[in-house]
Amino acid sequence: MSEQVLSVRDAIIERRSIKKFNGQPVEREDLMAIIDDAVWAPNHGNREPWRLVVACGEELSALHNLLRDIAIPKWQELSSEDLAKQMTKFTLPGGYAFVIVPEDARQKERLEDFGAASIFIQNIQLLAWDKGIGSCWKTPGFLDNPKFREALKVQPGERVIAMLQVGYFDEAPKGKERKKSADIVTIFGK
Repeated sequence: MSEQVLSVRDAIIERRSIKKFNGQPVEREDLMAIIDDAVWAPNHGNREPWRLVVACGEELSALHNLLRDIAIPKWQELSSEDLAKQMTKFTLPGGYAFVIVPEDARQKERLEDFGAASIFIQNIQLLAWDKGIGSCWKTPGFLDNPKFREALKVQPGERVIAMLQVGYFDEAPKGKERKKSADIVTIFGK
């Protein structure tokens, strides 16, 4: 897909969380290029407190099996049609990026690292959108499952904070109205 070249404002306002991907794969080179640019997120002390486990291409099948085993209760008892239907939320994205951050024992650093990684994730989403690739940041409970952590080689002292699904889509959802500054801002001293 051709690059769009959006203004920063347009990228922020027009980006949507995509939940209905069309199954078209995301090329590893495209995802890596997005990540290479996203690392310019501001972060305290230039710690760059993130690492990723990425799946696109040939490793998606093994990831789908892991997600099935962890996220679909009693999947063995389902018909193949019912299982395929439940798995579409995992099989239609064209790629994945799991974002892992250190779990610093110091609260200030832990919060700074989480904030920086959140900006990094938004950078990925905005850069992907500019290339016509949708994304959805998800935080399912299974991210803390020991079997899942082991499969991603998450170390003690680390935490998976995001399952970022990426992929192509046929239709972007409409934007929902957001609060205006008058609704969320108090002027100092008033």
